[in-house]
Amino acid sequence: MRRTTSRLLRGLALVSALALGATACGSSDDDSSEQKQVSAADIQAALKKGGTVNVWAWEPTLKTVAADFQKKYPKVKINLVSERSGDKHYTALSNAISAGKGVPDVAQVEYFALGQYSLTKGLSDLAPYGAEKLASKYTPGPWNAVSDGDKVYGLPMDSGPMAMFYNKKVFDKYKVAVPTTWDEYLEAARKLHKADPKVYIANDEGDAGFTTSMLWQAGSRPYKVDGTKVSINFDDAGAKKFEAVWQKMIDEKLVAPITGWTDDWYKGLGDGSLATLTTGAWMPANFTTGVPNASGDWRAAPMPAWTKGDKASAENGGSSLTLPTLGKNKELAYAFVEYANSGDGVATRVSEGAFPATKAELESPAFQSKKFEYFGGQEANKIFAESAANVASDWSYLPFQPYANSIFNDTVGKAYVSNTKLADGLKAWQDASIKYGKEQGFTVE
Repeated sequence: MRRTTSRLLRGLALVSALALGATACGSSDDDSSEQKQVSAADIQAALKKGGTVNVWAWEPTLKTVAADFQKKYPKVKINLVSERSGDKHYTALSNAISAGKGVPDVAQVEYFALGQYSLTKGLSDLAPYGAEKLASKYTPGPWNAVSDGDKVYGLPMDSGPMAMFYNKKVFDKYKVAVPTTWDEYLEAARKLHKADPKVYIANDEGDAGFTTSMLWQAGSRPYKVDGTKVSINFDDAGAKKFEAVWQKMIDEKLVAPITGWTDDWYKGLGDGSLATLTTGAWMPANFTTGVPNASGDWRAAPMPAWTKGDKASAENGGSSLTLPTLGKNKELAYAFVEYANSGDGVATRVSEGAFPATKAELESPAFQSKKFEYFGGQEANKIFAESAANVASDWSYLPFQPYANSIFNDTVGKAYVSNTKLADGLKAWQDASIKYGKEQGFTVE
């Protein structure tokens, strides 16, 4: 699935403004009702009785999942609203919560945005429904994203363990070794660009999602969150690792000034002028549909390491299905979410191209032995599954991460278009995020 973390999700900013009053979350009675345990018998009784579940989600495989669920439970109607994604989806969800009406029973929420809704009690805790018992089913990154202590605010729908996709044809042509570390990556970038000034190892105009994923893998932990207490610090050892390599990439003009998901970007991936793409494991389907002319040229490889032999990875993208607090038919809604993200719906979604967050699918021989014709018959899922297993589970996003991402280009982005150093850009991002957090009533260090 295509990532949306780099989009300007300014519509979400209004949610964090509710952090202190939390008036959009319903009454205290609503909160207390969420703590009641819901048994499997309660859920089965609801399924037998039936009703309608309104689902706001853009993930395309859910159409089949919804149809299958309705066949299994004919008294239940799944009303899937899928025409919105990214900023439009979150703006509509935030407006509905603020107005206290028209809130869906199930909502797709990306991992980076979960904290903003859960902090304001806009999402139901799924632990009383038995969700906490599902923790062992998921890989560490996605489960960490949806859980907070003993609370569970969604079930992981997919994941985006990082990998490096590279154009084998280009690397072979110029006799450049495929990099296994970021230092080797820098050297490969130099060799490729020297061999052909039109060839860049990658594009990068400054992207919040990519940068946070790189920091995550490098061991940087810029965000620490404890309720409304937040600390932001881009001056740790992991951040310095990233800065040291990527500043040289920028200074030496080794990354193409091309924005992702544009016509020029697809053209570069197709004609070999962009030789690698380091992103989430959901990318293969986008290669197949967006760059069909380069089929057979590309391969997948592990994300380069910061220290040779280190297998640490990171996530990039991915989302969950949640139950907004003001939604209705909670038992039916939870039944659908569990079916889609933990039950029979997982196999359906994987068969249609979704990348799973569940260990059983990731570790299955059928999944790992799948041959990707686009990648020359490579069994790429083995690489993706290993990456998923090596994602550190202690990463945190800000409870106002969508806003922070929206100001990335005004801060860190300057390092790509001016004499501003990457370290100074990160410091500016830090300062601007701290200022915003304080304005919204957070205690920020």
